[in-house]
Formats: sequence, structure tokens, C-alpha cells
Amino acid sequence: MDRSHPGAGNLSKAQVPKLLQDARLVFWDFDGVVKDSIGAKTEGFRWLVRGAGPKICNRVQRHHESNGGVSRYDKIPLYLKWADMPTNATAVHRACVEFSEYVTDAVINSPWVPGVPDYLRNNLGSQVFILVTATPSEEIIRILDQLNLLSCFSDVFGAPTLKGDAVAFSLDHHQMTSDRAVFVGDSVTDHEAATSNCVPFLLRRHGLNRHLAASLREASFDNLGRD
Repeated sequence: MDRSHPGAGNLSKAQVPKLLQDARLVFWDFDGVVKDSIGAKTEGFRWLVRGAGPKICNRVQRHHESNGGVSRYDKIPLYLKWADMPTNATAVHRACVEFSEYVTDAVINSPWVPGVPDYLRNNLGSQVFILVTATPSEEIIRILDQLNLLSCFSDVFGAPTLKGDAVAFSLDHHQMTSDRAVFVGDSVTDHEAATSNCVPFLLRRHGLNRHLAASLREASFDNLGRD
């Protein structure tokens, strides 16, 4: 599999939301925005509590899919509790390590969100890109490196850094006013990180967040290069 090439051509301006085109500083979420990898994380959480039976697995899946952008460090202790598994610090740490090992390759091999990798690689000279994700920092850096995408981002923020804090720090660090930035995300957490810093929000729509698109009424897109 060629991880460095998404298989799409250059995008015309007409294929890119104006909010994204006009921004000088762009914050990107990862799962569901750069890679269609939410399903990989879902399978990882189900696998983690597989011994508890389908009812608990389904409960975990519903919670995870309804709480995109929330760190695994918050989700895993809760899921272990639901599964009547140990929730002490050692058990949670072990579960986090096992989850990371299970999902990393699946995330890397997940489909690209069409048009996004091309946009990142083709606009490095005109915009500053910053990745802001709930995935642990070391893990997302490894993933980006495997995808030959690490060089596209000026900074990469992962857990335990909160998304809102990452946005605030970056605006100050790059001496950028919020109206010259945009946050491209797919979850309530992403939206809150943007709005708490007065940064415009661009929603990437997909099958798990249609309710969010309806309630937020923000600028949105499905895939870059498509309606």
C-alpha cells in the first residue's frame, strides 16, 4: 500500500470551502478529518472489552461514536468499569498500551478523507497547518511519520494536551488573530476548542455526526473536491 499518495489530483479553488482557503493558520483534527479512521478506533474499544459480551461492546461503541474527540484516557477507565474489569492505574495503563498496539496499524491503513492529503501537501507554502488530536502525542507522531505526512504540520498536539489549550498556545505562538484561523474538525470537542478561542469552525461531515451538522449550522463539507 502506498501510504504517501492518496490517489487524488490537485484541487481547484471551487472544490475547497472558502473558509479553509482564506485562513492563514489551519488547525486539523485527525480521525474523521484526515483519515476515515473512526471505525478503527471503534473496533479497538470493542476488542478491549470483548470478554464482557456483546451488550457491553455495543454500549462502548455507542458511547465512543457519540463522543468523538474525547481522549482514550477518559474513555478507557469508563469502559473497563462497564466491563467489570480492573480500573486501577496499572490496569488502565496496560489497557491503553494494548489499545494503542491494536489500533495503530488499522488507523494507518484506513482510507484517506478524499482530497485532504493533497490539500495539505499542496498548500504548505501558503498556510500554516497544526494537528490537534485526542490521540497520544507519541502515537500520532509515529502515525504521521508512517504516512509521510509529518512534515506538513508546523506543530502536532496530542493527548494529554487539551485541544483548546493547543489552539490558544498556537495563536499566541504564531502571533495570529483568531479571525485568520480555522479549525477543521468533526466533533463537539473540536467545535468547543475552536469557539472557546473565537476561531471559525469548519465541520467535516460523515455518517456519525449528521446530528452535529444539523445542530451547529456551521460551514461544512463531506470530502474536499466533492459537494
